Amino acid sequence: MRRSIASRAASRSLSPVKTIHELRATFPRPGRLEWIGLREARRAPVRSVSEAEVHPLVGLIGDHGKVAPPRLRALSGEPGEEAAPANAAPIPGGPGRRQVTLIQAEHLPVIASLAGLETATPEQLRRNLVVSGIPLLALKEARFRVGEVVLEGTGECHPCSRMEETLGEGGYNAVRGHGGLTARVIQGRVIRVGDVVTPL
Repeated sequence: MRRSIASRAASRSLSPVKTIHELRATFPRPGRLEWIGLREARRAPVRSVSEAEVHPLVGLIGDHGKVAPPRLRALSGEPGEEAAPANAAPIPGGPGRRQVTLIQAEHLPVIASLAGLETATPEQLRRNLVVSGIPLLALKEARFRVGEVVLEGTGECHPCSRMEETLGEGGYNAVRGHGGLTARVIQGRVIRVGDVVTPL
């Protein structure tokens, strides 16, 4: 094991020096989608599922009661045809910055330790996706693929005061810096537990 590490280090030292942009685009390996969670309403319990449909206009179908928007009708140009009213209600969850929330699987034991608990579960942290093997914060402001779905990291997912309820006193601070990532959907499809996560 030591020889392989030493030989890898030696070969790397012969490589040309990378720019900061190249360093930020280089990952040791792809990640893996470990868990998917949906919340039927704002304070409802999180339900673990093995797959979920992801839509570019709303995020995860079934999360916070989100449904796929109705299909758009194209006008054919036939006489008497009327366009749909422009004042239609906005689609809940719209094409915002927080359509999907992700958390690093490797951070769950850290959060538990900081909160003084044996374990911290994805259900307690109320994120949509748990990902392992790839540093999520490195995907902030970058596009990445989860199976067939393309997401774009939009920012850090900061904890809310609800962490005090689920993790106990100090739970908010236990999650700070470990809350994961928010993302918008660029290309929707179905995601499944076990899907590969790769930067684009």
